[in-house]
Amino acid sequence: MACQVKGTAFITGSGSGIGKATAISFAQNGIESMALVDLNLPLLERTRDELRALFPKIKVEAFQANVADETSVENAVRETVEHFGGIDIGINCAGISGAPTPTDRMTLAEWQKVIDVNQTGVWLCQRALIRQMLQQESRGGREGRGVILNVSSMFGVSGPPGPFDIPHYTAAKHAVVGLTKMDAKAYSRQGIRINAICPGFVDTPIIKQQIESGSMNAVFEMTPVGRPAQVEEISDAILFLSSPMSSYMCGAAMVVDGGFTV
Repeated sequence: MACQVKGTAFITGSGSGIGKATAISFAQNGIESMALVDLNLPLLERTRDELRALFPKIKVEAFQANVADETSVENAVRETVEHFGGIDIGINCAGISGAPTPTDRMTLAEWQKVIDVNQTGVWLCQRALIRQMLQQESRGGREGRGVILNVSSMFGVSGPPGPFDIPHYTAAKHAVVGLTKMDAKAYSRQGIRINAICPGFVDTPIIKQQIESGSMNAVFEMTPVGRPAQVEEISDAILFLSSPMSSYMCGAAMVVDGGFTV
């Protein structure tokens, strides 16, 4: 079986980074239509236009949304369904890193900002996607009603090393794994398959400056493969988890970190 996806994909955080790379990977591997969702409208529209130019046969729409806002999420899902008739694959990729701060010096506002996006935002998107998929006819077999993939982190299954004071990020990413396991069990028999991916350090705009300055060299020395992931290495793993090739995976948290957590 080829690693192909079809139908309509709903991808948050798709203005740049892993989300954008996932949209490109899906476009290269069979998807018919995509809803690109991001808070940064100029970036989102630029990505939409790039995809339309590269893949003119694929229907691509952009929907600005704040994943931490309930109404905004529900509107994005509703508008996607109005445009395309349903959602076959939901990728919850939107997230923020937050300023590194140890717990004893972190304010409640700093904590809450990251939790609202990285934890509550994933739950809001997952809830909206599940509600929509439950209304859809099951395609049976290895496809069911739909697939949801949550982007966690290698720090969703382990604690970061000393230099990384990110308790808010770590807590939220652990919560994403827990939510994935809970809802995977709850909805798998209704034809909704839910998994998570836990990337390591990825060469995206968020850390590109640190990579280029050499400030992360010590971290990469701790990584068995000795380098950050290219964004396509993560989007290829997301493609696999979203395709029927992973149809017997349920509630998994697949680590793609170059061996960092080994």
